[in-house]
Amino acid sequence: MKLAEIVSTSEAIGQTRSRKAKTELLSALFRRLRPDEVPTAVAYLSGRLTQGTVGVGWASLRAKPPPAAEPTLELLEVDAALDRIKQAAGRGSQAARRTEVEALFGAATDAEQAFLARLLMGELRQGALEGSVVEGVAAAAGVPPASVRRALMLEGDLGTVAAAAIAGGEAGLERFRLTVLRPVYPMLAQTAADAEEALGKIRPADVEWKLDGVRLQVHVRDGEVRAFARTLADVSDRVPEVVEAMASLGLKAAILDGETIALRPDGRPHPFQVTGSRFASRVDVDRLRAATPLSPFFFDVLHVDGEDLIDRPARERLQVLDDRVPEALRVPRTVAEDAETAERFLDDALRHGHEGVMVKALDAPYEAGRRGAGWLKVKRAHTLDLVVLAVEWGHGRRQGWLSNLHLGARDPNGGFVMLGKTFKGMTDEMLAWQTERLLELETSREGIVVHVRPELVVEVAFDGLQASPRYPGGMALRFARIKGYRHDKRPEDADTIDTVRAIFEGSAAG
Repeated sequence: MKLAEIVSTSEAIGQTRSRKAKTELLSALFRRLRPDEVPTAVAYLSGRLTQGTVGVGWASLRAKPPPAAEPTLELLEVDAALDRIKQAAGRGSQAARRTEVEALFGAATDAEQAFLARLLMGELRQGALEGSVVEGVAAAAGVPPASVRRALMLEGDLGTVAAAAIAGGEAGLERFRLTVLRPVYPMLAQTAADAEEALGKIRPADVEWKLDGVRLQVHVRDGEVRAFARTLADVSDRVPEVVEAMASLGLKAAILDGETIALRPDGRPHPFQVTGSRFASRVDVDRLRAATPLSPFFFDVLHVDGEDLIDRPARERLQVLDDRVPEALRVPRTVAEDAETAERFLDDALRHGHEGVMVKALDAPYEAGRRGAGWLKVKRAHTLDLVVLAVEWGHGRRQGWLSNLHLGARDPNGGFVMLGKTFKGMTDEMLAWQTERLLELETSREGIVVHVRPELVVEVAFDGLQASPRYPGGMALRFARIKGYRHDKRPEDADTIDTVRAIFEGSAAG
């Protein structure tokens, strides 16, 4: 298939807000693909590269060659060129990358150049995000979307799942199973305003402390222990104390879901930025471990000794967790029949320095990769995970540093919706780091504003939301301050504008 067909489909998707129309456009395209083209097409239409990143910055694309008159580029030809760009290394690699980029863009039409530039910069937000692509794959394969989603949660790569579904239908998807040492996307939570709202939806409920740590999935098989971040990246070398703690339990085979967090000597948590900074560090880990050890706490088990548990109700999974993992390594929890019990447990979590509670349905399966209704998070202080869209140069004491962040919530239909700016809550160390990192993500400048690729997620605390005609969502954050960068989260993990609107409407109603 030619790249031009991908580009024209992308443009058509961007011109409609109808979910049904998007599904039909994607399904029609996927049916025309050769099997070996499916993973690449799925990746591009999801707004990502099969290579992850290839080391091409905005500066490399500012002076593009004249566009080709006719479309000639083949889809896999483009992907091969991007492979070569990524693999260029050593002396002369910059010149080699530049030559490859010029050749690729020189063979592309004007529309193809625009598509490739947005794809390379992570700005392809035409609305065919992963949810739409899943439905398009399901329609092309003639299988229920739920079957594709289940395979995706077990495999983790949509391209691989799409190729199997389109080639083999339901039978092709049956080969995807939970496998120890291969991570799956974690189950995510929705938000409830308070314990009363949460218990109104889930009763009785498992109520757990909500730790302000880093999500961690730990796999054990025959003495080997691997730890994975919520992005599915293997981070075992960053958390040696977690690996050692799990190796000492004598588990034969297990997959555990939990958090790791930096605690003070009195057992209270450090601020998240301490945990996040320690977790993000890849060098000098032994020294950092001695100064800031990480402690693991688990709240779910997906597999044990050859038995998959994800389809079992939570009450059964929790019993297995209690039987196989010592209490010191489990998140504190209780069962609540009413809001008063949950509220008391929330107060206890807050007294110990944690940020709230999770309220979970005892009869719910583990919905990997889904923000299921069976998990609700309740926090007294409002926080959101937002994406950095731009940043302003500071002045005064912050002269020379990128300081004032422009923050946006994720739009499920594509793109981000700006909600405000803040420079509060930042340490000098954070300012120095973000100045260096955001300059690497720069796409353009406008006065003191540096626009960046939307790749960094920050946790933002705020006192409330107010109506604002200044921003496209009609809302603005009040007294926003940065709690820390969420190195463990991707832009697609950020909170949605729908979540923000629900908070806004709930406060207005109150």
